Amino acid sequence: MSDAEPRIDFYVLAGAEDQHRLHFACRLIEKAYRLEHQVVALTQDAHAAASFDELLWTFRDGSFVPHELLGTDNPASPVCIGHLQEEAAGGDLLVNLSGEVPSSFEGFKRVAEIVGGSETEKQAGRQRFSFYRDNGYPPTTHNVS
Repeated sequence: MSDAEPRIDFYVLAGAEDQHRLHFACRLIEKAYRLEHQVVALTQDAHAAASFDELLWTFRDGSFVPHELLGTDNPASPVCIGHLQEEAAGGDLLVNLSGEVPSSFEGFKRVAEIVGGSETEKQAGRQRFSFYRDNGYPPTTHNVS
């Protein structure tokens, strides 16, 4: 694997609730922001992006993660939130909250795939895992309880 190829990390959560998955994503994004990384979080659609935008402002008392929705003319925030139908230019970390492999994943240094504990989430996660592995991007799995 060359330096230009992204590192793929799967975070497999024990909890099946979507809120658990989204809160984990918020904590991961907050950590990356504090390390001064450029982050893009992609959701399934515009409604989910707007909901996650709101959650990132409120997920924890005392937390501040400056962010904005993709699609603004000149995004200046270190964290942007979008959805699969939008083009993400690239950056340090892509947090995938959709059920599909984003077409822009190769433009990032790292991809974080967050998989919830429901059977639907696990099945979609397995398909994404196979895609990355079969296309020469060996993923690493982290089991999170």
